[in-house]
Amino acid sequence: MLIAKSRWLPTSICTGLLAGCSGAPSQNILGSYFPSWLICALVGLFGSILVREVLNAAGVGKSVPVPILVYLALAVALSFALWLTWIG
Repeated sequence: MLIAKSRWLPTSICTGLLAGCSGAPSQNILGSYFPSWLICALVGLFGSILVREVLNAAGVGKSVPVPILVYLALAVALSFALWLTWIG
């Protein structure tokens, strides 16, 4: 009897916590559903590439310290900013 109760309690707690979850946010693009996080990540990636090219054209790109980390942080920041403005 004690074993049956110990299995029931975690299951009911997990079920209660997951009851508020809805479907994953996705966007319909040309008849196929894409996850919104993937779209935000791609926009952030392309945005950081664009900023890198603008900085290189302005001659400031060579003075960026640890460029891989700076551009990675920029891509993440752009992705999160898009997610917050678009999805909410």
